[in-house]
Amino acid sequence: MGIVTALVADDEPLLRDRLVALLQRNWPELQIIATARNGREAVEMFDTHAPQIAFLDVHMPGMNGIEAAKCIGQRAALVFVTAHAQYAVEAFRQGAIDYIVKPLDEERLQETVRRLRQRLEAPTLHTDTSLTTNILDRLSAHIRSQIAPVRYLQWIKASVGSTVRLIPVEQIRYIKSDTKYTLVVWECGEALIRKTIRELADELDPSQFLQIHRSAIVNLHQVQQFSHGNNDGGEVQIKGSGECLPVSRSFVHLFRQM
Repeated sequence: MGIVTALVADDEPLLRDRLVALLQRNWPELQIIATARNGREAVEMFDTHAPQIAFLDVHMPGMNGIEAAKCIGQRAALVFVTAHAQYAVEAFRQGAIDYIVKPLDEERLQETVRRLRQRLEAPTLHTDTSLTTNILDRLSAHIRSQIAPVRYLQWIKASVGSTVRLIPVEQIRYIKSDTKYTLVVWECGEALIRKTIRELADELDPSQFLQIHRSAIVNLHQVQQFSHGNNDGGEVQIKGSGECLPVSRSFVHLFRQM
């Protein structure tokens, strides 16, 4: 087996660095081509670098490791890094996902490396996609149920000409990166704000606002329809305006029931 590429995502720098060091010592052929501090960054880096393996910490701020795994899907071998083995043990038993328990144990890591090598040497042995998706959905729901309720944004403050406008979030159609600023399109017009897509994605209610691309968030209540496109991507059409926004491959799964 030649060079194998991997992504490591963990919001704790010391633990992230230790995992990288242990992997390099126990798997010299493994090349860590990207590291991430949270799930959203992990998905962006995965889309950029397309590693063969993704090591994802389960508990990360904003988008957690399980939600990131749902975006990555079958495009890489998934390994959860967690202090709570119950989050991954079911997936591991089904052969869908491996896991490493914190504090990191080198002997346990060696077992994971061995299984990953076997999986990569037999690429024709694919895991049932629906099984993996079902497992990830249940794990994600379990984690969300244990997190205290979050107060999401109700208004967005934006400069419109010489005035400052408070935009109710329910009126927002979509939000899109625009060079140095972020464009907010709502029922009464458009405005530029300084907050980034990453910041807004974590501050808006995920049951209403979906990130559909690394540079776009859409209000689900403003979506007329979703259409599959080429290269496993798609697009959403906005109600009333007829505008269409691209949906990248990593976020198509959010619309699978539409």
